[in-house]
Amino acid sequence: MKHPAQVLAKTVVAWQVQHGRNSLPWQNTKDPYRVWLSEIMLQQTQVVTVLDYFARFLKRFPDVQSLAAAPQDDVLGLWSGLGYYSRARNLHACARQVVDLHAGAFPRSAQALQTLPGIGRSTAAAIAAICFGERVAILDGNVKRVLTRVMAYGEDLAQARHERALWELASDLLPSRDLAQTMPRYTQGLMDLGAGICNLRKPQCEVCPLAGMCLARQQGNPLAYPVKTRKLKRSAQSIWLLCAATRDGKVWLSPRPVPGVWAGLYCPPLFDSFEALQEALPANLRTGLESGEVFKHVLTHKDLYLHPVWLTVAAAGLKHLPGAWVPSATWPDLGLPAPVRKLLMQR
Repeated sequence: MKHPAQVLAKTVVAWQVQHGRNSLPWQNTKDPYRVWLSEIMLQQTQVVTVLDYFARFLKRFPDVQSLAAAPQDDVLGLWSGLGYYSRARNLHACARQVVDLHAGAFPRSAQALQTLPGIGRSTAAAIAAICFGERVAILDGNVKRVLTRVMAYGEDLAQARHERALWELASDLLPSRDLAQTMPRYTQGLMDLGAGICNLRKPQCEVCPLAGMCLARQQGNPLAYPVKTRKLKRSAQSIWLLCAATRDGKVWLSPRPVPGVWAGLYCPPLFDSFEALQEALPANLRTGLESGEVFKHVLTHKDLYLHPVWLTVAAAGLKHLPGAWVPSATWPDLGLPAPVRKLLMQR
């Protein structure tokens, strides 16, 4: 009689071959550069959004050497609109380390991959399992949901010891044979199940290949898993943006400091209040200010209330503020926060 773990692994592998996602541009390859790039882009971002960015990145940076050699501004510019820009900065830093420290070849083990910038335990495992057939578990949000439901694992994942225990359980469930073939399929299969069938609020248990062994389904309460009691504390911040432009289309921009909101991206001058914005300008420019419509931009931990303030000015008018005039033909290629790009495009 087969061990339940072997049955689960065999079931996931067989299902992935027949019904999993097999046509995405980063699949059917063991190229760690492509798998790594997709894994970073897919963190907290939907597949439909990533598809275009992935294609553009590969066209501009076809390999890790070309990415490492690029200026960071070029990387941020291509990433612009994808969000979570620390991913792009870490992506660039990681590429440089792969080239400088590993002769342009990604390490072949999850443990070694975790030493690179921006690669955590689950991402490292995904690369090692898919590209090199290493027997190592992933545990991203989708996979946590699948496994906690299958095993009715009800411990609070807000506590580190319970998350560590789940990592151990996930490792016990891994395939044990023909790893070069089964580990990529199993790893991709769990991600596919979490993304398309074992949904957060409406799990499609009737078509799930694991339904027969799913303890949460037997209990009749799959939505009770996973358990995580710690709630994300959100905050709010109001920001006034001095959107200054010349009559020939130049805009005043400067890179944001690191760390901070939109770190490393190009922005108009930001202020904590309209009064602070006014005080930063010479008296003769204050009468030309035009307030735009306030709008909310949602970040992971914070809601930003953005107050655009428009100013048309001669090119010599802002020399006292950090930044520079950027021509209309140039600024669209810079790394701009999505709401800033939207503002400037609408003007």
